[in-house]
Amino acid sequence: MAIYRSEAPELNFEEAMARLEQIVRALEGGNVPLDESLTLYEEGVKLVKLCSSRLENAEKRIKILVDGGNGTLVEQDFAEGGSRG
Repeated sequence: MAIYRSEAPELNFEEAMARLEQIVRALEGGNVPLDESLTLYEEGVKLVKLCSSRLENAEKRIKILVDGGNGTLVEQDFAEGGSRG
């Protein structure tokens, strides 16, 4: 069973997640030969790292507005804001 392999070095997050889901389905199906399973597993690990990196970068860019008192809003980094409850 030949599984399409992504050769694009710069996948966006959604493309990387879609490819990762494809790999998981193939591996869970149990119909892939061992050598191809290992290759898919290695590709999957790279995609997980890529997705994690993209999420971390997005989180760094996200800003939240919090109540600074006296009716003002203060901009904070996402990680500093914690919960907004």
